[in-house]
Amino acid sequence: MSKAYLTVGIILLSILALGAFNLIQNYSSGNELDYYLLKETTEAAMSDSVDSSYFSERGVLRIDKEKFVESFVLRFGANVDDSRAYDIKFYDINEVPPKVTVQVDSLNNSFVLEDSNVRITTRLNAILETNNKSDPLTTKGYLQRPTN
Repeated sequence: MSKAYLTVGIILLSILALGAFNLIQNYSSGNELDYYLLKETTEAAMSDSVDSSYFSERGVLRIDKEKFVESFVLRFGANVDDSRAYDIKFYDINEVPPKVTVQVDSLNNSFVLEDSNVRITTRLNAILETNNKSDPLTTKGYLQRPTN
């Protein structure tokens, strides 16, 4: 009788260990996939939203905020996995010089435990720059705060 309990105990312990390994693997691979998806989508959306007329007039890169957000959401939505729920937040979008800060929170929907939802937060800062060109308005001090 004790060998039967020992066998059942080993089987239950192995099932729990496999569940824990699956949870850890989903978290680590999900974090890596979210980072690379966020990085590639941000780079592509920034290059899509470059204002070419401003660049040809002044020689300085400028992005359009609305075009960036639209391109980012469309590209991100086309590449996400249906087993996760995503929350996209834009914290900082500068047009000149082109800089964006994007945060993506993801929650795995394949397993839902009442008290232990694992939320993965990925934040990315991206700057788009050219070779040795700067905007004369920002470098000559027109947009800087006066010092007392």
